[in-house]
Amino acid sequence: MSHVFPRHTNKTLPKAVRGEGCYLFDETGKSYLDGSGGAAVSCLGHNDQDIITAIQKQIAGLAYAHTAFFSSKPAEELASILSKKAPDGLDKVYFVSGGSEAIEAAIKLARQYYVECGETQREHIIARRQSYHGNTLGALAVGGNIWRRKQFAPLLIDISHIAPCYEYIMRSTQETAFDYGQRAAQELEDEILRVGHKKVMAFIAEPVVGATLGAVPAVDGYFKKIREICNKYGVLLILDEVMCGMGRTGHLFACEADNIAPDILCIAKGLGAGYQPIGAMMCTSEVYNTISSGSGFFQHGHTYLGHPVATAAGNAVLKKLTTEGMMERVVKKGKMLSLALKNVFSQNPHIGNIRGRGLFQGIELVKDYKTKIPFDPEYKLAQKIKSIAFEEGLICYPMSGTRDGQFGDHILLAPPFIIKGDQIEELVTKLSRAVNLALKPF
Repeated sequence: MSHVFPRHTNKTLPKAVRGEGCYLFDETGKSYLDGSGGAAVSCLGHNDQDIITAIQKQIAGLAYAHTAFFSSKPAEELASILSKKAPDGLDKVYFVSGGSEAIEAAIKLARQYYVECGETQREHIIARRQSYHGNTLGALAVGGNIWRRKQFAPLLIDISHIAPCYEYIMRSTQETAFDYGQRAAQELEDEILRVGHKKVMAFIAEPVVGATLGAVPAVDGYFKKIREICNKYGVLLILDEVMCGMGRTGHLFACEADNIAPDILCIAKGLGAGYQPIGAMMCTSEVYNTISSGSGFFQHGHTYLGHPVATAAGNAVLKKLTTEGMMERVVKKGKMLSLALKNVFSQNPHIGNIRGRGLFQGIELVKDYKTKIPFDPEYKLAQKIKSIAFEEGLICYPMSGTRDGQFGDHILLAPPFIIKGDQIEELVTKLSRAVNLALKPF
């Protein structure tokens, strides 16, 4: 009997023993095409020797030094490169161990910023429904995933949630995509005024919504208006690029596609590409200097901040992401994946929407594509697709509760950037079989 406390206590999972390129292998030798990069993590695939060598070299020299006493060369180098590549103004980098930690740091920094500005009444955060920002209590509170929040609701801080920018369902037939985006963004200003504009400290959103909605990008103009509203009322804009950032959408930073820059930005997952646990919170010089010229101390911290081995891995990953035409490759392969999905699934009456950006693609399943009515959650469609696909040798990321936390199913795809054309064909073929088998009763 295993003594590991697993995610699912009533399932026995195969043991992964090695990875190679876009594949993982279990102890029986069976291969699995990693069509979701785990949870959009393994952006450079498995067993990359350059990254492995960088980790080995670092750990042989310096494995750990607590950041209360030391900085380290790999942390300094990674912070320097990130700040040079980041959207305008993002100048300081705070390294953590993952996405939830990055979000927690962002929330605390936003609060401390306003405390040190003398605006202690600013304590309220606005976020969006059908978002996901992590599983620690602060991150869970700002997230809008009802299923994940429900049992822990009494422990969560009070947050306002406005509607997501979810064109497929929320745009009316009488308005253009642009007009819909402006209407959706206006909800932020309305909520700021309802709460009291001098009480709101931050608005947080994913540029491309990942796990909870399934690769949903905002329409053109939405985030530009969001930025303008935040500026108008002195509200910090926090962007969560934990899942959609680090090249996943064809831009190193996902918000580049929307031509905006946040005050605080969170990254993780693809920053370490699965080779080491690492995340980062980035902020503007204005936010940083307020702390630096005030108390001089960010009242936050974790044991593994700026870990030398993790940041060494991040350096090796970032080098690959920013050279060898990697972003161009993501755009090209993303178009191939999108086209392949549309060629196979667009005539399926139960596929309502195929969307995404770069190698971050989503498919929404519906009972009837004309009415967009979702399947009954009792059927557990996403779970069935996940299980069947896994048996077929495909790892994908199906999820339920797409519409409101209860109804709706989607499949999220986020394969490694190194995926080849024949592997895209393999992915879509295996996914098609899984979807067809899961939908067979209908």
